Amino acid sequence: MTKAIYPGSFDPITLGHLDIIKRASKVVDELIIGVLINKKKSPVFTMEERMAMIEEVVADLPNVSVQCFEGLTVEFARKNEANVMIRGLRAVTDFESEMQIAQTNHSLESEVDTIFFTTSLEYAFLSSTIVKEVAYYGGDISEFVPANVERRLREKFAKCR
Repeated sequence: MTKAIYPGSFDPITLGHLDIIKRASKVVDELIIGVLINKKKSPVFTMEERMAMIEEVVADLPNVSVQCFEGLTVEFARKNEANVMIRGLRAVTDFESEMQIAQTNHSLESEVDTIFFTTSLEYAFLSSTIVKEVAYYGGDISEFVPANVERRLREKFAKCR
């Protein structure tokens, strides 16, 4: 059985993330989306909000679950007995840093391998940071995020204006 984790901060989850989740869920038996608690970042959404949004959009994927974690990703993989880590590549520029992370993780835990999914072309430019900026200024983000995320971003940023 192939159990994989897909780690990230998902603040918020985008259609690019969802594309990778759907594709990865077809090639592994179990996929755990690991929502990272990163003390270096100031997320727009709480951990509970991020997990709820993700759970809503993956509800139709029976082999996908959502957990939060803090610390090293390889420790999260080990704790969940996952032997694969899923990572997305939007552009060639992502490859160098992602390769370094994958090699470090493999050095720390040789039983965990990384599988890279290239982002589908329609999402190659997309990041959570871009989505938040466009939403903050009232731009149309309907082509970037699931409807539940769009609604929550609008609510969150309505308070800022």
